[in-house]
Amino acid sequence: MSPEAVLPDALWVNGRPAAQVSALDRGLHYGDGLFETMACLNGRPRFLGLHLNRLADGCARLGLPPPDTAALEGQVRAIAQGPGRAIVKLIVTRGRALARGYGLSGQEEPTHVLLRYPWAGEDAAAAAQGVRVRIGTLKLGENPALAGLKHLNRLEQVLARAECSDPQLAEALLFSSSGALVCGTMSNVFLVHGGQLATPRLDRCGVAGVMRAVVGGLAPGCGIHFQERRLEGKDLEAAEEIFLTNALTGIRPVRELSGRTLAAGPVTRRLQQALAPHLAGGGEAADA
Repeated sequence: MSPEAVLPDALWVNGRPAAQVSALDRGLHYGDGLFETMACLNGRPRFLGLHLNRLADGCARLGLPPPDTAALEGQVRAIAQGPGRAIVKLIVTRGRALARGYGLSGQEEPTHVLLRYPWAGEDAAAAAQGVRVRIGTLKLGENPALAGLKHLNRLEQVLARAECSDPQLAEALLFSSSGALVCGTMSNVFLVHGGQLATPRLDRCGVAGVMRAVVGGLAPGCGIHFQERRLEGKDLEAAEEIFLTNALTGIRPVRELSGRTLAAGPVTRRLQQALAPHLAGGGEAADA
C-alpha cells in the first residue's frame, strides 16, 4: 500500500498557472472544502459531468457558493490537454479566511486549485486477477452532515493507510464506529451474495464515489439486482464475490481478504465487461 512518488506536472490556482494558495486559506486551516480526482485519456476527463455534479452538490451541502460549472469544466479540459493518460485533481475551498476562528465573515471568495499528474493508467493485472485486501482496525466516525461528501478532511484515511505498509496489500476495508461496513481508504466496496449485488448505504459516513454511481447504474441493465443497504461483518463473511471501485481504477475484484481466498465471479465479470467501453471512451456517455 505504499504510495507512488509522483509530483504534479501542472498547477493552476483560480485559473492561473503556477499561482499560489494563500497561507490563510480555510482549506489549509480547517479542511473547509471539497475535491474531485479525475482520470483523463488523451485530454478527455472521464465522467467529468458526474464529477462536477457531485462537486456542486457538495458545495450546496457545505454552504459554499455554487461553482461556475461551465468555467470549471473549461479549466479542467484545458489542463487535461495532451496525449496519453493523466490524473487531474480539482480542489475547491471556501477561500482565504477573513477573520480568525471557525466563524465566517460572509465575504470569503472560493479558491479553485487544479493539479495534473502523470498516470500509467489502470492496472490490467489487478483488474483481471484481483487484489489483496485487509480489514482495517480504524473505525470511521459517523456524521450524517458530512456523509457521502468528498471533503478535504481525510485524516481518518491517512491513519488507516498508515496501519499497514505491506506493498502487496492494495486496500483496507473500514467499518464505522457503529459496526457498519463503509468503504476502503480510497475506494467503495461491493458484495455479491446469491447473485445479488449490494454496496454500503452511506448515510452516516463514507464517500459516495463517482465510479460507485456508474457501476450501480449499470447493474440493472446487466440483469443484476442491486441495492444500497447497511452491511456488516456478517455480510462481508457471507459474500461470494467482493470488488472495489474507484474513479481511477474502475472495478478491481478482491482475490484475498485478510487471508481468505476469493474469486472474481460472474457478477463482477459482467459488470467489468459493461464498464469497459465507458473507461476506454472517456465516460462521456455516462455523464449525460
